[in-house]
Amino acid sequence: MELQLSPALQETIDKLTESYSDKVVDVYQSSGDTFVRVDPEAIVEISKFLKNECRFIYLSDVFGTDRYTSEDRFEVIYNLMSLRDQERLFVKVWLPEEDPQVDSVTEVWSSANWHEREVYDMFGIRFRNHPDHRRIYMPEDFQYYPLRKEFPLLGIPGSIEMPNTTPDKE
Repeated sequence: MELQLSPALQETIDKLTESYSDKVVDVYQSSGDTFVRVDPEAIVEISKFLKNECRFIYLSDVFGTDRYTSEDRFEVIYNLMSLRDQERLFVKVWLPEEDPQVDSVTEVWSSANWHEREVYDMFGIRFRNHPDHRRIYMPEDFQYYPLRKEFPLLGIPGSIEMPNTTPDKE
């Protein structure tokens, strides 16, 4: 299947695949969006390239997914925007189930700070060299990751103290 890309996005994909032919795993489109899957070890280098050379200066979001597969179970997706060209590009890395880790891109986009903390808190994916690597929603001593597929829908009884929902009797 041939990609249907704008000239600006085609130029970006061409530059990226030429410069990082050994680090770009896959390029595809889905639902009108363009995705580039890269080697996790190259995420910082590729992020710098996309920001400085291809003008993807705005990191809109970083989010995680649990693919729930036996190989490369977790995925981190970076939602990038080129404001000049009005183009969006999703960059993805796949990580193993055991000890999922990837380098932080906070040195490239400072806005990644909170997004990476949320991914860590919900999926347990660690971001190496993150400036403030702590949980953002759950207590620090919470031992689970609520957005992983094996986490029970109703939570884990007794794992966290819940507020009393019964009104006080006067």
